[in-house]
Amino acid sequence: MTDCCDSHCAVDARDDRQRGTLRVVLAINGVMFAVMVVAALWSQSTALLADSLDNLGDALTYGLSLFAVGRGDHMKARVALFKGGLILLAAMAVAAQIVHRLMVPAVPVFEMMGLFSLIALGANGTCLYLLWRHRHEDVNMASVWECSRNDIAANLSVFVAAGAVWLTGSGWPDLVVALCLLWLLTRSAIRVLMNARAELRKATRH
Repeated sequence: MTDCCDSHCAVDARDDRQRGTLRVVLAINGVMFAVMVVAALWSQSTALLADSLDNLGDALTYGLSLFAVGRGDHMKARVALFKGGLILLAAMAVAAQIVHRLMVPAVPVFEMMGLFSLIALGANGTCLYLLWRHRHEDVNMASVWECSRNDIAANLSVFVAAGAVWLTGSGWPDLVVALCLLWLLTRSAIRVLMNARAELRKATRH
């Protein structure tokens, strides 16, 4: 006779898989933030800095998601709500950097932008692959998947911006991509917050 019913064992197994995946992607994003922020400051790239802040937000998000695994729907919804706030905070930081760069123009080092956007693309592609199977499991993992999918678009955008800076010899492509990333982060934050609020209302009714 087993110690638990089949459904309970299946939930425990799913939670263990989620924890294992989140630990790996948390480590990847923590390392990538440290690497990317140094590269962004060195290259004077606002787009690369936005990308690095996205990695920091993801690392915090994955840490919170790890905390939420195995907890009730109400707690998962509250954690997802907090994660949406973190994404919005990252968007505000990007907006502040864009304003600063408009006041203090600079042409970023496109070689650094291109190289580190590709490194980040490889790291985030690995995260996306690992999170793929969890994307529909619950609101907690759905919000994690949202963050990871955004990262791929951000990395590709920075790579395109690096090419445009090289072609034009201007810093404007960097700012344009940073504005696009700002829009992406803001839209993602709104979606995560709306989904979390809906799940919170549903959990409260039950």
